[in-house]
Amino acid sequence: MAREECKALLDALNKATACYHHLVLTVGGSADSQNLREELQKTRQKAQELAEAIRAPLTAALRDRGLGAEERAEFERLWVAFSGCLDLLEADMRRALALGAAFQLRAPRRPLVRTGVAGCGTGIAARALSARSLRHEANSDFDVNDQLELEREILQVEEMIHDMEMKVNVPRWTVQARQAAGAELLSSGSAGASSVGGVSTEERARPCDPSKALAATVFSAVLLAAVALAVCVAKLS
Repeated sequence: MAREECKALLDALNKATACYHHLVLTVGGSADSQNLREELQKTRQKAQELAEAIRAPLTAALRDRGLGAEERAEFERLWVAFSGCLDLLEADMRRALALGAAFQLRAPRRPLVRTGVAGCGTGIAARALSARSLRHEANSDFDVNDQLELEREILQVEEMIHDMEMKVNVPRWTVQARQAAGAELLSSGSAGASSVGGVSTEERARPCDPSKALAATVFSAVLLAAVALAVCVAKLS
């Protein structure tokens, strides 16, 4: 039950982190606004809540000495994925802090970057937060308060990562994947794309037919004999 719960929470954290990453890329662009900044705030707070919910059961499972080898390997894979989400979240929070300081909403003398992209990320944030509406009222002090709060949250995420590394020692390079490298390319979803060239993966891996190899050898020998005969006739003439 703990493993299934961790998988579900990790899947939600992965979606929230990806959503936050997408929203951070629009800071300072044509779609930037207070609405976007508030969506960023809610999304990163949602991601931190999920991270806190995952950390306790995952840490307890990996510190259990009575855990079986197969179960431990599975929890270690979840741990590596969890650490990757936190690293990405921290990096995006730092990026949001830098962009928010460079492109302040209440500084008309410093215009935002005109990227040519219009619209807003309300729908994306709503899917990550399971919310129907993310409309907010304008607040003149929101920009400054959000920057201060973001700085505190970055320190909290840093502390969480440090605490995880101190309690559980799972080097990422020691964790083995369940599938071989490039296994997803051989899935049924990529079967159509791989057959565009006219040769499927199974046909490439299939051993050569002896009868076909013999026929090819005989044909090559006949072709070489014909070329040699043609050269001799040309010299005699």
